[in-house]
Amino acid sequence: MHLAPRLRCIHHLNNTPNSSLQLKQIHAQLITNGFKSPSPFAKLIAQFCDKSSPQATAHAHLIFKHHRPNLFLLNTFIRSSPPQHSIPVFAKWASTGDLEFDDFTFIFVLGAAARAPSLAALMIGKQIHTQIFKRGVISNIWVQTTAIHFYASNKDVSSARKVFDEMSVRNSVTWNAMIAGYCSQSERVAEKYARNALELFLVMLVDSNSEVKPTDTTMVCLLSAVSQLGVVETGASVHAYIEKTIHSPESDVFVGTGLVDMYSKCGCLHSASSVFKQMKQRNVLTWTAMATGLAVHGKGKESLLLLDSMEAHGVKPNAVTFTSLLSACCHGGLVEEGLHLFRVMERKFGAVPHMQHYGCIVDLLGRSGHLKEAYELIMGMPMEPDAVLWRSLLSSCMSHGDVEMGEKVGKLLVERQRGRHGFEEWCVGSSEDFVALSNVYASAQKWGDVEAVREEMRIKGIENKPGYSSLQTTGPRGLEGL
Repeated sequence: MHLAPRLRCIHHLNNTPNSSLQLKQIHAQLITNGFKSPSPFAKLIAQFCDKSSPQATAHAHLIFKHHRPNLFLLNTFIRSSPPQHSIPVFAKWASTGDLEFDDFTFIFVLGAAARAPSLAALMIGKQIHTQIFKRGVISNIWVQTTAIHFYASNKDVSSARKVFDEMSVRNSVTWNAMIAGYCSQSERVAEKYARNALELFLVMLVDSNSEVKPTDTTMVCLLSAVSQLGVVETGASVHAYIEKTIHSPESDVFVGTGLVDMYSKCGCLHSASSVFKQMKQRNVLTWTAMATGLAVHGKGKESLLLLDSMEAHGVKPNAVTFTSLLSACCHGGLVEEGLHLFRVMERKFGAVPHMQHYGCIVDLLGRSGHLKEAYELIMGMPMEPDAVLWRSLLSSCMSHGDVEMGEKVGKLLVERQRGRHGFEEWCVGSSEDFVALSNVYASAQKWGDVEAVREEMRIKGIENKPGYSSLQTTGPRGLEGL
């Protein structure tokens, strides 16, 4: 067999940005020229998966299936393909026992389960974790660290912390995974876990068994935790620690952005602006954090001017930028500014409005009493509105005493719930929708309708969940002395 055709195949794989058709042609050439080594086939699998289309991923799987069983190819497919494809393939080979998995296999499959968090992913990941114990690779620091990331991504923080506490050796990535895991939890429990993140950072500093030092990633996570708590004294201590031990925060775009965001959310707009101006490099998140901070503090016009300045500096606002700005306008009651942003985001900046953008405008209009306009906006959306939008409008109806509109929206929400049959779907949101409709009827003194709604709740076993609140008094102990 001539060497030249083989070299041409390798050259095309390594040096050419290939279309799916070209990749298929290279695949055919590899087979024709009798390639046996898995390396070029692994590159093909990775490049097909990079196309991010079902057809390309299917062809990548085809390459793996038609090659003799090979762990290197399996690991490549799991690492490169979407979770909905990689996890079933792993499960199939785990059931056959024809391949002896290595540490990389478990790292990649746990990473896949972390990228698509869900109840199903959590259950599968736990089974994978059990397999790791059985096969005796749990001592690998990277397997354990990925397990922490997996559990935290799937909102099982207690399991993540259990893995962390049982580790005999930890590196900076391990500490960062646990701290970031605390900071990534839902808003409902954000305060509790933000405090846990700060306390764990203190343990990291004083842990006598560890020579691991905080990194830039650690500090970005820590600033996120302070932002969730809103304690400026703690934030200032973290800022001082960064300057004292790592480097000037203005020279790192991610640390600088974290500081801008933290100071804005802690109410220190002057400090946020000072850091922003001193930064040597700014990305879209930096501009978004500063513009959002201005809008939140009632400086809507300055925020819009900053948006124009952002474009002049060659940074294009994205969907996240507009979500943050519209949300800030909503909470600041900046109706005209918010509507202007919504109108120009696609026309001027090319950012197509998504569900969250419509949600911000519905909330903005509802809070300001423009209930009819909010209703018409929802009805005219190019996508099907979700329950969150209708609940936002219903809340505004109750606040402004519009019983007629509230009854219309409340009935619509309850009908959505009646059309669902899964237990999980009934548990999520159904209680508040029925209670809200009941309250609408009560405000209109329609007591017969109130009783009918309550009776339906009793029959379906839907319980009204009590609310709760918390009060922050001081920052975590010890941070003041950093």
